Amino acid sequence: MEMRGFLLFRSVLTTTIAALTLGPSFAHVLESLPRLTKWSQALWGDATVFNTQFQLFAVIGAPLDIAAILCPALLARMLRRNPLPSGSCSLPPCSMLSRWRFGSGLSNRPTTFLRPGGEDRSRIIFEAVRLRWETGHMAVTAAKALGFISLCFGLLRVRSG
Repeated sequence: MEMRGFLLFRSVLTTTIAALTLGPSFAHVLESLPRLTKWSQALWGDATVFNTQFQLFAVIGAPLDIAAILCPALLARMLRRNPLPSGSCSLPPCSMLSRWRFGSGLSNRPTTFLRPGGEDRSRIIFEAVRLRWETGHMAVTAAKALGFISLCFGLLRVRSG
């Protein structure tokens, strides 16, 4: 495959992966308002922790998130004549990982205090965990959206250049 065709393939693949990872994150933002304001502790716990609603987010979503970081980095390296300095990384992917790790990622472990039928186990802890979980996902979505927009502008610039 010639270089131009390979570049087009890599560009489409990178954009598709970025869109696939942004989609579920945005869907999570769309469902967060009722999850924050209307859902009881039992319903939130059942849907989030016990009934494996988000199992595929880990099995499929996590590898997509990693690919959404690696593919643009590899594409950028391919487009540059000189290699990237060691340790360099664009802001949106690093921001996405750090926001997940310190936002919703840290909230994943404390959800173990939720027990089926344990509605008032610890209301204060539950509210804090739920808020951190939901707002963490919102921050990740914002970082992914910025990364996706940056990717699109970058690819448009390559195309017009």
